[in-house]
Amino acid sequence: MNSLPSTPLSRRGLLATGGALGLGALLTACGGDDGGSGAKGADSGPWKFTDDRGKKLKAGQRPERIVAFVSSAAALYDYGVECVGIFGPSEPLNGKPNPQAGDLETAELTSLGTAFGDFNIEKYAELRPDLLVSNMFPSPDLWFVPPESSKKISRLAPTLGISFARTSLLDPLERYEELAASLGADLKAEKATAAKARFRKAEQTLRDAAKAKGGLKVLAMTGDAEQMYVAVPDSYVDLHYFKDLGVEFVEGKKSDKWGFWEFLSWENADKYHADLLMLDNRSQALTPDDLAKKPVWAGLPAVKAGQTVPWAMEERCSYRGWAPVVERLAAALTKADRLD
Repeated sequence: MNSLPSTPLSRRGLLATGGALGLGALLTACGGDDGGSGAKGADSGPWKFTDDRGKKLKAGQRPERIVAFVSSAAALYDYGVECVGIFGPSEPLNGKPNPQAGDLETAELTSLGTAFGDFNIEKYAELRPDLLVSNMFPSPDLWFVPPESSKKISRLAPTLGISFARTSLLDPLERYEELAASLGADLKAEKATAAKARFRKAEQTLRDAAKAKGGLKVLAMTGDAEQMYVAVPDSYVDLHYFKDLGVEFVEGKKSDKWGFWEFLSWENADKYHADLLMLDNRSQALTPDDLAKKPVWAGLPAVKAGQTVPWAMEERCSYRGWAPVVERLAAALTKADRLD
């Protein structure tokens, strides 16, 4: 990945891959099997899955020792598929569980690193992984897998990518459901069926709210110390999906070849009128308190009216994860007024 499509903050340096343990030893450490994960109680057998790169994955038995990007692991966990390791932002935020971690007990999992570029290959090898899973923003690069180390990482275990850009949210939701089933999940279990039913109900609620609030403009954004970033809705699976349900978005203009954001100086934060603001809820984004210190931001009509809602742009991709997000946006739309 040569850009941060879903995080416009600067990348950290290259991952150091040296150390006393050479790659040969790392590959040797990958063998053996002392415990595992996957969906408990399900029979194992030959496994195959084609990921969103078109990569056909096959194994003599279902992968048990899975390592995944934190929100990918959280999505699988919602279906009863457990991972042995995670990477990506998982630390608590303001004393509360990280929203990207879902219902995971992150303290019980081995973390390979939480910042972009931090992926501990030695720890990864010690986990004896059968499979690595991550999202793609967009294909073919795996999110939070350092490109300079990707070949070494892929030698330790097969890798699997799910597309999480430039399509509707419904697509990765279906793909994670398919992946979980391939890994032994029971999609007919009460937890899975109830979550899907709740999502479908929330979907209709949002569609109705969007229709009732026709003309109300929504802007999704994130920010760092130097700039405000306005989302290009069709590049994000959730905003793309919300548009399909009738939500009217401010359309950011593509500022680079990746096409995820329009970059604005804070002095130009008022370039667009918006009645409702969606604020990036991830650890690397400015918090509402930080944003309040930006003079132009503080004067925006939606900010003064208190018409903001968290933007869970990297929510775990399960129906259980997204149902409350859709409900929250529907509630925010219902409460919001047009401010022009």
